[in-house]
Amino acid sequence: MGESTAKTAGTPQGRTAAAPGSTGSTTLDGARDADRAQPRRTLLLGRLRAPRRPRLWFEILLIGISYWIYSLIRNAVPEQRSVALRHADWVWSVEHHLGLAVEHGVNHAVNSVTWLIVGMNYYYATLHFIITIGVLVWLYRRHPERYGPARSVLFLTTLLALIGFWAFPLAPPRLMPGKGFIDTVAVHHTWGSLSQGSLSHVSNQYAAMPSMHIGWSLWCGITVVTLARPLWARIMGALYPLFTLSVIISTGNHFWLDAVGGALFLAVGYALVSWLYGRWVYRLPRVAPHL
Repeated sequence: MGESTAKTAGTPQGRTAAAPGSTGSTTLDGARDADRAQPRRTLLLGRLRAPRRPRLWFEILLIGISYWIYSLIRNAVPEQRSVALRHADWVWSVEHHLGLAVEHGVNHAVNSVTWLIVGMNYYYATLHFIITIGVLVWLYRRHPERYGPARSVLFLTTLLALIGFWAFPLAPPRLMPGKGFIDTVAVHHTWGSLSQGSLSHVSNQYAAMPSMHIGWSLWCGITVVTLARPLWARIMGALYPLFTLSVIISTGNHFWLDAVGGALFLAVGYALVSWLYGRWVYRLPRVAPHL
């Protein structure tokens, strides 16, 4: 017994030494795993943030598929007419409460000038797409290192807008009964009405909040003002969202609060993409020229 006790008494030092060794091994293993994970995360972020030239075929395919999916989902949102009209009444009352319910007066005033309202109808139906694609092409050719992040802002904002269409169906002013708004496309029989003919069956009439006409035009304006060199181009870039705002109100397609919604969704898109890339999307390093 005494011998056994002596042996037992003689081993605590060894046991004490072994225990820290065991704990230290676990700690070191965890530290090594963390050290290995950190470089992997850094490597992934580094690859994401590294300037690169976009591939034309991929961008064309991405834009085509993305817009097709956007249209499909947007138009698949249930057309909740009663809810959308109730929301429109609420928006209209809020604007009255703020003393800024200007849509009715603007709609009637501009409609009295035929050439102007007809031009605005065509502007609403076409430039929304033409100018956005034009800015994407210009960005692709002149600023390839900023193209990917800036394009991602546009796509993310549009994706977030789908959530807005679903969560807050909203009738445009022109579809509000008894409020006296003029559907200028229907009155002047101009091309592009989504509420007339066969297009009315494939387009969601109650996806007014947020206004993607404003979201996209602001994206175009910010991109051009930030990156273009000619003064005239920067001026046109700054004016384009303002022109678009006047058009969406004059034609009875949106409340000005829809425009605020479009701007807020775009701000979220910029914030998320800038956070992902670690800097403002238009301040990424330039791509080294080919030798």
